[in-house]
Order: sequence, then C-alpha cells, then structure tokens
Amino acid sequence: MCGVAAIYAFGSQAPPVDAGELAAVTHAMAARGPDGTGAWVSADGRVGLGHRRLAILDLSDAGAQPMTGAQDCVVSYNGEIYNHAELRAELAAQGHVFRSHSDTEVLLALYEREGPGFLDRLRGMYALAIWDPRRRGLLLARDPLGIKPLYYAEAGGCLRAASQVRALQASALQPSRDPAGRVGFLLWGYVPEPVTLWREIRSLPAGTWLWADAEGVGRPQAHFDPTQVLREAEAEPPPTAGSRTEVVAEALRDSVAAHLVSDVPVGLFLSAGLDSTCLAALAQRAGGRLQAFTLGYAEGADEVADAAAVAGHLGLPHAAARLGATEFQAALPALLAAMDQPSIDGANTFFVAREAARRGLKVALSGVGGDELFGSYPSFRQIPAARRRLGPLARLPGLGTLLRHLSAPLLRRSTSPKYASLLEYGGSLGGLYQLRRGLFLPWELRGLIPDEELVAGLARLATEARLTAQTAGLRDGHLGVMALEIGCYLRNQLLRDADWAGMAHGLEIRTPLVDAVLLRRLAPILAHAGRPAKRVLAEIAGPALPAWLAERPKRGFALPVRDWLQAGAEAPPAPAHLARGLRGWALQLDRAFAGGAN
Repeated sequence: MCGVAAIYAFGSQAPPVDAGELAAVTHAMAARGPDGTGAWVSADGRVGLGHRRLAILDLSDAGAQPMTGAQDCVVSYNGEIYNHAELRAELAAQGHVFRSHSDTEVLLALYEREGPGFLDRLRGMYALAIWDPRRRGLLLARDPLGIKPLYYAEAGGCLRAASQVRALQASALQPSRDPAGRVGFLLWGYVPEPVTLWREIRSLPAGTWLWADAEGVGRPQAHFDPTQVLREAEAEPPPTAGSRTEVVAEALRDSVAAHLVSDVPVGLFLSAGLDSTCLAALAQRAGGRLQAFTLGYAEGADEVADAAAVAGHLGLPHAAARLGATEFQAALPALLAAMDQPSIDGANTFFVAREAARRGLKVALSGVGGDELFGSYPSFRQIPAARRRLGPLARLPGLGTLLRHLSAPLLRRSTSPKYASLLEYGGSLGGLYQLRRGLFLPWELRGLIPDEELVAGLARLATEARLTAQTAGLRDGHLGVMALEIGCYLRNQLLRDADWAGMAHGLEIRTPLVDAVLLRRLAPILAHAGRPAKRVLAEIAGPALPAWLAERPKRGFALPVRDWLQAGAEAPPAPAHLARGLRGWALQLDRAFAGGAN
C-alpha cells in the first residue's frame, strides 16, 4: 500500500517536469508510505513518477518503485495484486525472467505483454500510473470497485495525478473551489466521484482507465461495471444445481485466502458482527495467523466483550483498546488533517487503524462490503416497498412539491424534514435512495450556502442522471438498491474512508467482501429470488461459534461521535433540524474545509 504521484507534460508548450514539484507531491503522501520513497524522471524531462512505499510484498529493495520493466515501461503503483503468484507462473512459463518477488513486477510485465487489457487479469485493489515509452503515453487506472483512489488534474498541457487530493494541492496546480464538491458533500456526507472540492481535480472513477499522450488526455474508459455484472446475472436463469450456501462458502473461502497474501503479519478488525466473524473463521481455516483487534469506547456499551468471546471460540489472539471523549477531542485536529476530503463516517476507522498500527500491524482485514452483498441494510427493504406504494402518487405533476412546501415547516419541529419529500422523491429507486441515504436534500441547503453556489453545484452534480445510470436495465428493486449501495455509499464513503483513515497510520486495510471475482461468482445467486440472507455467514463461519451470534443486531465499530463533537463544539448549537444525526458534524466539517483546513 503506497502513494502514487505522476506528472506528464504532454503539451508542446508545457514546461518540463520540475523535480522539486514531483518531490513535493510525493512528500505530501509520506504517511501512506513510511518504508521508502522514490522518483523517476524521463531523459527528455516530459514525464516523472513518484512513489511512497509501504512494504507488504517483497520487503527488499528489489520491490522499490518507480519500477522499470523489461521493455522500459515504468510504473508507480498503490495496492495489492492477490493473484500475482499465478500470473507470475504464467509469465515465467512464457520466458519472462523476474528480478524480484513483488506483485509490482508481475503487474508491469503483464502490461508490457498485453497493454490496457491486462486490467481484466488482475485480482486486487490498485491505483497505478504506467509510462509507456513505446507508445509515448501515460496510463492511469483504478481497481474494479474503487478500493484505492486516484485523482488527476489537467492544466496548461500538463497532466498530474496522485493518490490524494491534497497531494495535488502541493503541486504547481492552482485549483479553484468547485461548488459541486461542497454541495455533494452536504447532500451525501461524502464528496461523490468524479468531483472533488476543487474544480480542476477529478477522481478517476472506479473500474476505469485513462490514456494520455501528445494528443491530449482521453476520457475514462470502463473496464468493470458492477451494474453490468448484475444486469447479466439477472438476464440469466437462476442456478439450480448444488447448495447455494456451499457456493457462497466456496466463493468466500477463495476470497479470504487470496486476501491473506502478505510478507508481514495480517490483522483483523473484529466487531463480533457476522461480517468480521465469518472472515476470522475462514482466515483461520486458511492457515492465516491473525491478530484480532477491537476498538471500544469508555462511555456506554461497546463490542469488546462480545468480540473477545468470539476470538476465544476461534482461538485467535485478541487485543482491545478503548477510546474516551477527552482523547477523541485531543485527536480531532489530527483526524481533520488526515481527512483528504470531508466525510461524516471515517472517524471510527481512523481510530481503529491508529490502535492497530500502534500494535505493529501494517495490514488488517475489514468486513466492509457484507451488507451490500447480502442486502442487510434497511434500504433493501424500505426503498422497493416505498416505490410500490408511492410511485403512482409521486408521478402526479406538482403534488410532491406542493406537499413538501406545506409539510416541511411542521416536520422540522418534530422529526426529520426529509419526510416532507416522500412524494417528491418517491417515483424512482434513485430518488428514494437519495431520500433514504442523503444527509440533506437540495431544498434544505437554501440558506446554508449561497444560492448561486447551490445552483451551480447541483447542475454539475447531475445527481438524478447519475443515480438513474447506476440502476439502468435492472428490473428487480433489490438489485437496483444493491447497485446504488455499491456505486454510492460503499465506493464514495466506506472504501474511501478505509483508504485515508488507514493510510494516515501506514495501515493497509483489505476488504475480502469487496472483490470483483467474488461479486461475479455470487451475482447469479444474488440476482434472483431465494437469494441468501446475511445469516448465511453464520452458517459458513461454522458450528464452533456461539449460537447468539446469528441473532445479534448489527452494531459495527460505532463511536458516539455526535455526542463527543457536541460536547467539545466551539460554535453555537445548530437548530434541531440541522443537527439531527450527523448533520451537525457535517456542518462543522464544511466550515473546516471551507476555511482552508485542508
């Protein structure tokens, strides 16, 4: 797990790469790679790659980056390729001679043989930049489900890319604020890709690659689309042979085994929920020697006792730490400094990653992704049901807007004002998803940010079109919600939070339940009636686990963030309807980022 930096002066009038600028961009990501740094600039000065290294595979200098291949292609890469051993054997049989044991060299050799199509052969998480001197161009790419981020900016005939937004802010680029980034954050609690807080900086969308050469910077091209995977599965008849539980179990065993590949010890975030408990059981059976870790908090109930009981049943070493309000407040400046873009949901990951890193871990497994796969969020039940009930009324012109105008002033005094928009948003899965998952609705932002900024931001976001595209061609409401949860909440919040919050402490967070191979294997089962519920994980984890596990309500690594923030807030309390849930925290983050904190 590392930090990627790239500068490509593709325009004839662009100045050559400034080695000092490349160093500054790379240094801005020092926390991502505490084990080493490297830089490479081409002989003509038109392209430069930088790298910060967190050594996980091949800890020797032979695995250092930027790395040059047999055909002089150069790569700076962040991530892990879990099937690198199989690919290595294939390439070796074809005559390739390897100089290291790293997955980086395998990735580069495969690209030199196959070009951009090599992305379809990779299993893992990655963001990469490859300079190809044969084609005189730069390739940028991200993994299928967006586990690893990559940001880029084009200005003055120069393409810049990095693993973090603030790394690009350390470049010669002079970005301007993008209203779409701020509006998007207040709508969702995260900044939805491809926008960022800066107009010139874009997130390369998950599952895409981009090519740049002397002709300019191309548009992102998709190499993986989870909605397409679900569409194809829905179009096929449901599988009939074999036990569905065993199919799920075998696919999960395969994914967990793949994610254990490492030359350093691997830990596990153990919450005692079904996701992490199943991972723990499967990892143990795969021969993984895990260190289980749980974060609790000093005030109120937490996961520590239940997690310790599960670890005891599995015979896993277990460590725990508790966080209190005072320590949280003291660490808040460091949390904000590490947060690459504002997010309302990354504090828990930040603190659990910090404690794991303090215990010497560089890799930890996380159970994120299980709710999206097995449909255990309330949204999977509520949204299709609401569409069936509200759809006919919602399609009546003007009725939803009228109801909102009449009811919003009353609802904000007693409950969430979002209920006022039930009919206004109730005609589509995307609208209901925004109603269910959104932090604020567009009309609620009037008065919070200037009207001109709001109008411009909403126009650039094109939220309705984006949500519609993510459910296009899916007939089943359950699958539509799955596509939305994977393409919105999982991609833009949970995975992004895992990246910045883990890398702030030099910790690689791996997600065996977020895996393109796993999704393809399970899609034929998940796309049809009779799909397994999340309780199947308890069956797969095995009879050695306590019986209460399957009935235990989901809690996860929850922190009393709202209470702690309110206790230490310097600003006057917001009105109740603006402080509900994590809205108050979002407004505090909005002020911090608008003030230039990041």
